[in-house]
Amino acid sequence: MEDENAELTETIIGSAMTVLNTLKPGLDEKLYERALIIELGKQGICCDAQKSHDVYYDGVLIGSLVPDLIVEDRVIVDPKVVSAFNETHIAQMLGYLNITGLRTALLLNFKYAKIGIKRVSKSR
Repeated sequence: MEDENAELTETIIGSAMTVLNTLKPGLDEKLYERALIIELGKQGICCDAQKSHDVYYDGVLIGSLVPDLIVEDRVIVDPKVVSAFNETHIAQMLGYLNITGLRTALLLNFKYAKIGIKRVSKSR
């Protein structure tokens, strides 16, 4: 089955590459996040930054999750500056997908000269 968000994720990845090529590696994650919002905005793509999602257990509000970016209400994007992605990063994205009801997330690593990419998908 083809990913309905494939075109959008490719645009996000291209924008992340532009950001990394402009800013270079070695900065704080939030700087890449803010630059990515600007870069996507130049292409007319809407981003929600730090949008809170309530988490309920047995009908009781137990807290909230705050994904870094949600692009076009379809893809969660989490900019990182890490040596490598690990199982904790992937588990966090699966949790975000579960709570938001979205199906696609992108982990983007800005630590090195070449962008690191990990797609995380949730089946229906």
